[in-house]
Amino acid sequence: MSSHPAELSIPPFSLTRLARRWLEEDTPTFDPAGVCVGDGQVEAWLLCKTPHSVLAGSPFFSAVFRELGCSVDWKLQEGRLIGPGALTLTAVVRGPARGLLLGERPALNALARASGIASRCSRLRALAAAAGWGGELAGTRKTTPGFRLVEKYAMMVGGVATHRHDLSGMVMLKDNHVWASGSITQAVKAARSVCGFSSKVEVECCSADEAREAIRAGADIVMLDNFQPQELHAAAEALKQEFPAVVVEASGGVTPENLSSYFSGHVDVVSLGCITQGCPVVDFSLKVQKPAALKNDQHQE
Repeated sequence: MSSHPAELSIPPFSLTRLARRWLEEDTPTFDPAGVCVGDGQVEAWLLCKTPHSVLAGSPFFSAVFRELGCSVDWKLQEGRLIGPGALTLTAVVRGPARGLLLGERPALNALARASGIASRCSRLRALAAAAGWGGELAGTRKTTPGFRLVEKYAMMVGGVATHRHDLSGMVMLKDNHVWASGSITQAVKAARSVCGFSSKVEVECCSADEAREAIRAGADIVMLDNFQPQELHAAAEALKQEFPAVVVEASGGVTPENLSSYFSGHVDVVSLGCITQGCPVVDFSLKVQKPAALKNDQHQE
């Protein structure tokens, strides 16, 4: 089964490091329950119980079980829409019972979270397509500590831009940077003096005048923060007329319910914290099969 392009962006050592960290967190010392199951070979079915979801996170799921001597046979491709049945066989995990049960919860946590984010991203992209908007939807750094790689990866699978991954990436000067520096102009010039030609500079702006100051100081991107839609569209149009090359981003207060009101031909990017904050997970379960059940697969893709 061919891989999703996003899978090739994850360094293998990052998968191994995360899988080991999650396993150590979940079983820091003994595994008393492992005594009752032993190391006999078993098979477990991964079942999706949330129809019409996007599958994301399979590299992380597989990495956990690889650490435990188990194999994963995926029945659905990464990025595929799951459903419409109430239960969908998504993968089969095989290996020693003790190892399979050690990895169950960490692997499911990663898969459920990633699939939830990818599903929300896919729905948001559908809203943009239906409105005929040609800009980019983007995530934010409002991610779960220690879980950012999974969540940013899920955005890629769901078709949404990841925005900057961390503070070492693109320079974003927010209000606190400006206040601590003394002015937008001083903040941009200071950042530009060290970031070099390879990094773009973005400035969070609370008014069109602040955006003009940022652009004149050398900002590549201006974020119009917490603008009401009507105010946003007027400011974005004026800025594009004066500075055609600038990238205009809208952010702050954007939700799936009001997203379409932020679409405009003058707005290039709309970023949403709700992609990761408060995003529902996709419900998966992993069920070890009794020998008789292996001969009678009643679950259809």
